[in-house]
Amino acid sequence: MIVVVTGMVGIDKKRYLQEVCALAGRRGKPVQLCSVGDMMYAEAPDIGPGRILDIPLQRLHSLRRSVMKDIITKAQQAEHTIVNTHATFRWRHGLFPAFDFWQMRQLRADLYICLIDSAEPLHVRLIREHSIRHSLKDLLVWREEEVLATELMQRGINENAGFYCLARGAETSTVETFYRLLFEPDRKKAYLSFPMTHVMHLPTVIAEIQRFREQMKKWFICFDPGDLEEAYLPCLAREAMKQGQDKIKLASLDQDIEFGIDEILQIETDINSQIYARDFALIDQADWILSYIPALEDGRAAISSGVERELQHAHEAGKDVYVIWTAPSDPSIFVTQTATKVFRSVTKAIDFFRSTGVIGMER
Repeated sequence: MIVVVTGMVGIDKKRYLQEVCALAGRRGKPVQLCSVGDMMYAEAPDIGPGRILDIPLQRLHSLRRSVMKDIITKAQQAEHTIVNTHATFRWRHGLFPAFDFWQMRQLRADLYICLIDSAEPLHVRLIREHSIRHSLKDLLVWREEEVLATELMQRGINENAGFYCLARGAETSTVETFYRLLFEPDRKKAYLSFPMTHVMHLPTVIAEIQRFREQMKKWFICFDPGDLEEAYLPCLAREAMKQGQDKIKLASLDQDIEFGIDEILQIETDINSQIYARDFALIDQADWILSYIPALEDGRAAISSGVERELQHAHEAGKDVYVIWTAPSDPSIFVTQTATKVFRSVTKAIDFFRSTGVIGMER
Protein backbone atom coordinates (compact mmCIF):
# COMPACT_ATOMS: atom_id res chain seq x y z
CA MET A 1 0.00 0.00 0.00
CA ILE A 2 1.21 3.50 -0.89
CA VAL A 3 -0.27 6.47 0.93
CA VAL A 4 0.32 10.12 0.06
CA VAL A 5 -0.11 12.44 3.05
CA THR A 6 -0.32 16.20 2.65
CA GLY A 7 -0.87 19.11 5.00
CA MET A 8 0.10 22.76 5.26
CA VAL A 9 3.25 24.00 6.95
CA GLY A 10 2.74 23.93 10.72
CA ILE A 11 0.88 20.61 10.84
CA ASP A 12 4.04 18.75 11.98
CA LYS A 13 3.16 15.77 9.80
CA LYS A 14 6.52 14.09 10.28
CA ARG A 15 6.14 13.50 14.02
CA TYR A 16 2.51 12.42 13.58
CA LEU A 17 3.40 9.96 10.80
CA GLN A 18 6.28 8.57 12.82
CA GLU A 19 3.70 7.69 15.48
CA VAL A 20 1.57 6.01 12.81
CA CYS A 21 4.54 3.95 11.60
CA ALA A 22 5.45 2.99 15.18
CA LEU A 23 1.88 1.83 15.85
CA ALA A 24 1.80 -0.16 12.61
CA GLY A 25 5.14 -1.74 13.44
CA ARG A 26 3.91 -2.87 16.86
CA ARG A 27 0.97 -4.55 15.10
CA GLY A 28 3.17 -6.41 12.64
CA LYS A 29 2.75 -4.09 9.65
CA PRO A 30 6.08 -2.34 8.98
CA VAL A 31 5.69 0.93 7.09
CA GLN A 32 8.49 2.95 5.52
CA LEU A 33 8.13 6.72 5.81
CA CYS A 34 9.51 8.87 3.00
CA SER A 35 9.55 12.57 3.90
CA VAL A 36 10.04 14.59 0.73
CA GLY A 37 11.36 17.68 2.52
CA ASP A 38 14.03 15.79 4.48
CA MET A 39 15.15 13.96 1.35
CA MET A 40 15.43 17.22 -0.59
CA TYR A 41 17.64 18.75 2.09
CA ALA A 42 19.78 15.58 2.17
CA GLU A 43 20.29 15.78 -1.59
CA ALA A 44 21.19 19.49 -1.48
CA PRO A 45 23.46 19.99 1.58
CA ASP A 46 24.35 23.51 0.42
CA ILE A 47 20.82 24.70 1.30
CA GLY A 48 20.49 25.87 4.89
CA PRO A 49 17.67 24.69 7.18
CA GLY A 50 14.37 26.35 6.37
CA ARG A 51 15.72 27.99 3.21
CA ILE A 52 14.73 25.51 0.53
CA LEU A 53 11.81 27.60 -0.72
CA ASP A 54 14.18 30.52 -1.28
CA ILE A 55 16.04 28.79 -4.09
CA PRO A 56 15.02 29.42 -7.73
CA LEU A 57 11.87 27.60 -8.74
CA GLN A 58 13.65 25.74 -11.53
CA ARG A 59 16.12 24.21 -9.10
CA LEU A 60 13.37 23.52 -6.56
CA HIS A 61 11.30 21.57 -9.08
CA SER A 62 14.38 19.70 -10.34
CA LEU A 63 15.37 18.74 -6.81
CA ARG A 64 11.86 17.58 -6.01
CA ARG A 65 11.64 15.46 -9.17
CA SER A 66 14.94 13.78 -8.28
CA VAL A 67 13.70 12.94 -4.78
CA MET A 68 10.35 11.68 -6.06
CA LYS A 69 12.17 9.39 -8.50
CA ASP A 70 13.95 7.79 -5.52
CA ILE A 71 10.68 7.50 -3.60
CA ILE A 72 8.96 5.75 -6.49
CA THR A 73 11.75 3.16 -6.52
CA LYS A 74 11.61 2.73 -2.73
CA ALA A 75 7.82 2.34 -2.78
CA GLN A 76 8.05 -0.47 -5.34
CA GLN A 77 10.38 -2.39 -3.03
CA ALA A 78 8.36 -2.07 0.20
CA GLU A 79 5.02 -3.54 1.22
CA HIS A 80 3.74 -0.32 2.80
CA THR A 81 4.94 3.24 2.18
CA ILE A 82 3.78 6.63 3.44
CA VAL A 83 4.92 9.64 1.41
CA ASN A 84 5.01 12.78 3.55
CA THR A 85 4.66 15.80 1.26
CA HIS A 86 2.69 18.96 0.45
CA ALA A 87 0.14 19.66 -2.24
CA THR A 88 0.91 23.39 -2.39
CA PHE A 89 3.56 25.88 -1.32
CA ARG A 90 3.12 29.54 -0.48
CA TRP A 91 6.32 31.55 -0.33
CA ARG A 92 8.00 34.52 -1.94
CA HIS A 93 7.30 32.90 -5.29
CA GLY A 94 3.57 33.01 -4.51
CA LEU A 95 1.25 29.99 -4.50
CA PHE A 96 2.44 27.04 -6.57
CA PRO A 97 1.92 23.26 -6.73
CA ALA A 98 4.24 20.98 -4.79
CA PHE A 99 3.79 17.90 -6.97
CA ASP A 100 4.25 16.66 -10.53
CA PHE A 101 1.27 14.85 -12.09
CA TRP A 102 3.43 12.58 -14.23
CA GLN A 103 5.51 11.37 -11.27
CA MET A 104 2.49 11.00 -9.02
CA ARG A 105 0.90 8.76 -11.63
CA GLN A 106 4.08 6.66 -11.60
CA LEU A 107 3.87 6.42 -7.81
CA ARG A 108 0.34 4.95 -8.09
CA ALA A 109 -0.78 5.74 -4.58
CA ASP A 110 -3.69 3.77 -3.12
CA LEU A 111 -4.76 6.47 -0.69
CA TYR A 112 -4.53 10.25 -0.27
CA ILE A 113 -4.94 11.83 3.16
CA CYS A 114 -4.83 15.55 3.91
CA LEU A 115 -4.08 16.29 7.56
CA ILE A 116 -5.62 19.43 9.04
CA ASP A 117 -5.43 21.17 12.39
CA SER A 118 -6.93 24.11 14.28
CA ALA A 119 -5.64 27.65 13.98
CA GLU A 120 -4.19 27.81 17.52
CA PRO A 121 -1.74 24.85 17.29
CA LEU A 122 -0.85 25.84 13.71
CA HIS A 123 0.02 29.32 14.96
CA VAL A 124 2.14 27.96 17.82
CA ARG A 125 4.13 25.57 15.61
CA LEU A 126 4.80 28.23 12.99
CA ILE A 127 6.17 30.53 15.70
CA ARG A 128 8.30 27.79 17.23
CA GLU A 129 9.67 26.12 14.13
CA HIS A 130 9.31 28.46 11.13
CA SER A 131 10.00 32.11 10.39
CA ILE A 132 6.76 32.55 8.48
CA ARG A 133 4.80 35.75 9.04
CA HIS A 134 1.12 34.98 9.10
CA SER A 135 -2.30 36.08 10.28
CA LEU A 136 -5.18 33.90 11.43
CA LYS A 137 -6.81 34.56 8.06
CA ASP A 138 -3.68 33.20 6.35
CA LEU A 139 -3.89 29.96 8.33
CA LEU A 140 -7.50 29.34 7.30
CA VAL A 141 -6.76 30.13 3.66
CA TRP A 142 -3.64 27.94 3.53
CA ARG A 143 -5.48 25.04 5.14
CA GLU A 144 -8.35 25.27 2.67
CA GLU A 145 -5.96 25.51 -0.29
CA GLU A 146 -4.09 22.38 0.81
CA VAL A 147 -7.28 20.32 1.18
CA LEU A 148 -8.60 21.39 -2.21
CA ALA A 149 -5.26 20.84 -3.98
CA THR A 150 -4.93 17.35 -2.46
CA GLU A 151 -8.40 16.38 -3.62
CA LEU A 152 -7.66 17.70 -7.11
CA MET A 153 -4.39 15.74 -7.10
CA GLN A 154 -6.27 12.55 -6.27
CA ARG A 155 -8.98 13.18 -8.87
CA GLY A 156 -6.46 14.04 -11.57
CA ILE A 157 -4.33 10.96 -10.91
CA ASN A 158 -6.68 8.19 -9.85
CA GLU A 159 -10.32 8.76 -8.93
CA ASN A 160 -10.51 5.18 -7.66
CA ALA A 161 -7.93 5.87 -4.96
CA GLY A 162 -9.31 6.91 -1.60
CA PHE A 163 -9.23 10.51 -0.41
CA TYR A 164 -9.79 11.56 3.20
CA CYS A 165 -9.52 14.78 5.15
CA LEU A 166 -8.40 13.98 8.70
CA ALA A 167 -7.85 16.26 11.69
CA ARG A 168 -4.81 15.67 13.89
CA GLY A 169 -7.07 15.76 16.94
CA ALA A 170 -7.73 18.37 19.61
CA GLU A 171 -7.97 16.42 22.87
CA THR A 172 -6.46 13.14 21.65
CA SER A 173 -4.42 12.17 18.61
CA THR A 174 -6.13 10.55 15.62
CA VAL A 175 -3.19 8.19 14.96
CA GLU A 176 -5.46 5.18 15.60
CA THR A 177 -7.98 6.52 13.07
CA PHE A 178 -5.20 6.97 10.52
CA TYR A 179 -4.01 3.39 11.10
CA ARG A 180 -7.52 2.02 10.62
CA LEU A 181 -7.95 3.91 7.34
CA LEU A 182 -4.83 2.15 6.06
CA PHE A 183 -5.15 -1.34 7.45
CA GLU A 184 -8.78 -1.91 8.45
CA PRO A 185 -10.78 -0.93 5.35
CA ASP A 186 -13.69 -3.19 6.32
CA ARG A 187 -14.30 -1.33 9.56
CA LYS A 188 -17.26 1.04 9.19
CA LYS A 189 -16.54 4.78 8.89
CA ALA A 190 -18.85 6.98 10.96
CA TYR A 191 -19.35 10.72 11.16
CA LEU A 192 -20.08 11.71 14.76
CA SER A 193 -22.79 14.33 15.11
CA PHE A 194 -23.63 16.11 18.37
CA PRO A 195 -24.46 19.62 19.66
CA MET A 196 -21.40 21.74 20.31
CA THR A 197 -21.56 25.53 20.60
CA HIS A 198 -24.86 25.92 22.44
CA VAL A 199 -23.99 23.35 25.16
CA MET A 200 -20.50 24.74 25.89
CA HIS A 201 -21.73 26.09 29.26
CA LEU A 202 -23.17 22.72 30.38
CA PRO A 203 -20.36 20.54 31.82
CA THR A 204 -22.64 17.55 32.49
CA VAL A 205 -23.83 17.49 28.88
CA ILE A 206 -20.29 18.00 27.59
CA ALA A 207 -19.12 15.01 29.66
CA GLU A 208 -21.96 12.91 28.23
CA ILE A 209 -21.00 13.82 24.69
CA GLN A 210 -17.35 13.07 25.42
CA ARG A 211 -18.26 9.55 26.63
CA PHE A 212 -20.27 9.00 23.43
CA ARG A 213 -17.31 10.07 21.29
CA GLU A 214 -14.91 7.80 23.17
CA GLN A 215 -17.23 4.79 22.94
CA MET A 216 -17.86 5.16 19.22
CA LYS A 217 -14.12 5.48 18.53
CA LYS A 218 -13.58 2.06 20.10
CA TRP A 219 -15.63 0.43 17.36
CA PHE A 220 -15.55 2.55 14.23
CA ILE A 221 -13.33 4.73 12.07
CA CYS A 222 -14.71 8.04 13.30
CA PHE A 223 -14.64 11.44 11.65
CA ASP A 224 -15.23 13.71 14.62
CA PRO A 225 -15.97 17.44 14.13
CA GLY A 226 -14.72 17.97 17.68
CA ASP A 227 -11.20 17.05 16.58
CA LEU A 228 -10.95 20.50 14.98
CA GLU A 229 -12.84 23.11 16.95
CA GLU A 230 -12.60 26.85 16.26
CA ALA A 231 -16.18 28.08 16.61
CA TYR A 232 -15.55 29.04 20.23
CA LEU A 233 -12.94 31.67 19.27
CA PRO A 234 -15.45 34.38 18.17
CA CYS A 235 -17.53 33.62 21.30
CA LEU A 236 -14.52 34.23 23.52
CA ALA A 237 -13.63 37.36 21.57
CA ARG A 238 -17.08 38.91 21.98
CA GLU A 239 -17.12 38.09 25.70
CA ALA A 240 -13.68 39.70 26.15
CA MET A 241 -14.82 42.74 24.17
CA LYS A 242 -17.76 43.21 26.57
CA GLN A 243 -15.22 43.34 29.39
CA GLY A 244 -13.26 46.07 27.65
CA GLN A 245 -10.38 43.86 26.51
CA ASP A 246 -8.70 44.01 23.11
CA LYS A 247 -7.05 40.56 23.26
CA ILE A 248 -7.86 37.05 24.43
CA LYS A 249 -5.39 34.68 26.04
CA LEU A 250 -5.37 30.95 25.27
CA ALA A 251 -3.18 27.93 25.89
CA SER A 252 -2.20 25.64 23.02
CA LEU A 253 0.47 22.93 22.91
CA ASP A 254 1.49 23.87 26.48
CA GLN A 255 2.12 27.47 25.44
CA ASP A 256 0.23 30.67 26.27
CA ILE A 257 -0.76 32.71 23.23
CA GLU A 258 -2.67 35.91 22.55
CA PHE A 259 -4.96 36.84 19.68
CA GLY A 260 -6.40 40.25 18.96
CA ILE A 261 -10.17 40.45 19.25
CA ASP A 262 -10.49 42.36 15.98
CA GLU A 263 -8.45 39.74 14.13
CA ILE A 264 -10.65 36.92 15.42
CA LEU A 265 -13.92 38.68 14.62
CA GLN A 266 -12.66 39.42 11.11
CA ILE A 267 -12.38 35.68 10.41
CA GLU A 268 -15.67 34.62 12.04
CA THR A 269 -17.36 34.26 8.65
CA ASP A 270 -14.42 32.18 7.37
CA ILE A 271 -14.54 29.91 10.43
CA ASN A 272 -18.28 29.34 10.04
CA SER A 273 -18.16 28.72 6.29
CA GLN A 274 -15.29 26.24 6.65
CA ILE A 275 -17.10 24.36 9.45
CA TYR A 276 -20.19 24.14 7.24
CA ALA A 277 -18.30 22.83 4.21
CA ARG A 278 -15.90 20.60 6.15
CA ASP A 279 -18.55 18.82 8.21
CA PHE A 280 -20.55 17.97 5.10
CA ALA A 281 -17.36 16.71 3.41
CA LEU A 282 -16.65 14.50 6.43
CA ILE A 283 -20.17 13.07 6.20
CA ASP A 284 -19.62 12.35 2.51
CA GLN A 285 -16.44 10.37 3.22
CA ALA A 286 -18.18 8.29 5.92
CA ASP A 287 -20.42 5.23 5.56
CA TRP A 288 -23.02 6.60 7.94
CA ILE A 289 -23.76 9.25 10.54
CA LEU A 290 -24.03 8.57 14.29
CA SER A 291 -25.82 11.39 16.07
CA TYR A 292 -26.01 11.79 19.84
CA ILE A 293 -28.83 13.97 21.18
CA PRO A 294 -28.49 14.45 24.97
CA ALA A 295 -31.09 15.87 27.33
CA LEU A 296 -30.81 19.34 28.83
CA GLU A 297 -31.32 19.95 32.55
CA ASP A 298 -35.02 20.69 31.98
CA GLY A 299 -35.48 17.44 30.03
CA ARG A 300 -35.64 19.01 26.58
CA ALA A 301 -33.59 17.50 23.79
CA ALA A 302 -30.32 19.32 23.08
CA ILE A 303 -30.69 19.21 19.33
CA SER A 304 -29.17 22.09 17.39
CA SER A 305 -29.92 23.38 13.92
CA GLY A 306 -26.45 22.19 12.90
CA VAL A 307 -27.19 18.61 13.96
CA GLU A 308 -30.54 18.67 12.15
CA ARG A 309 -28.84 19.92 8.99
CA GLU A 310 -26.20 17.18 9.24
CA LEU A 311 -28.89 14.52 9.58
CA GLN A 312 -30.69 15.87 6.54
CA HIS A 313 -27.47 16.04 4.49
CA ALA A 314 -26.57 12.44 5.36
CA HIS A 315 -30.09 11.27 4.52
CA GLU A 316 -30.05 13.04 1.15
CA ALA A 317 -26.61 11.57 0.43
CA GLY A 318 -28.01 8.08 0.86
CA LYS A 319 -26.16 7.38 4.12
CA ASP A 320 -27.55 5.35 7.00
CA VAL A 321 -28.61 7.73 9.76
CA TYR A 322 -28.42 6.44 13.35
CA VAL A 323 -29.66 8.68 16.16
CA ILE A 324 -29.10 8.12 19.88
CA TRP A 325 -31.89 10.13 21.55
CA THR A 326 -31.64 10.23 25.36
CA ALA A 327 -34.19 12.97 26.10
CA PRO A 328 -37.50 11.91 27.73
CA SER A 329 -39.53 13.51 24.93
CA ASP A 330 -40.01 11.73 21.63
CA PRO A 331 -38.00 12.91 18.62
CA SER A 332 -39.86 14.98 16.05
CA ILE A 333 -40.81 13.66 12.63
CA PHE A 334 -37.95 15.70 11.19
CA VAL A 335 -35.66 13.26 12.99
CA THR A 336 -37.62 10.05 12.62
CA GLN A 337 -38.28 10.60 8.91
CA THR A 338 -34.57 10.85 8.14
CA ALA A 339 -33.27 8.29 10.66
CA THR A 340 -32.54 4.70 9.71
CA LYS A 341 -32.96 3.81 13.38
CA VAL A 342 -33.38 5.72 16.67
CA PHE A 343 -31.90 4.39 19.94
CA ARG A 344 -32.63 5.52 23.48
CA SER A 345 -29.08 4.95 24.75
CA VAL A 346 -25.53 4.31 23.59
CA THR A 347 -25.77 0.80 25.05
CA LYS A 348 -28.79 -0.03 22.91
CA ALA A 349 -27.00 1.27 19.84
CA ILE A 350 -23.93 -0.89 20.53
CA ASP A 351 -26.18 -3.93 21.17
CA PHE A 352 -27.82 -3.34 17.78
CA PHE A 353 -24.49 -3.08 15.96
CA ARG A 354 -23.34 -6.29 17.66
CA SER A 355 -26.52 -8.12 16.71
CA THR A 356 -26.10 -7.12 13.07
CA GLY A 357 -22.45 -8.18 13.01
CA VAL A 358 -21.10 -4.68 12.40
CA ILE A 359 -18.95 -4.94 15.52
CA GLY A 360 -17.63 -8.06 17.20
CA MET A 361 -17.70 -9.10 20.83
CA GLU A 362 -13.89 -9.24 20.94
CA ARG A 363 -13.35 -5.53 20.35
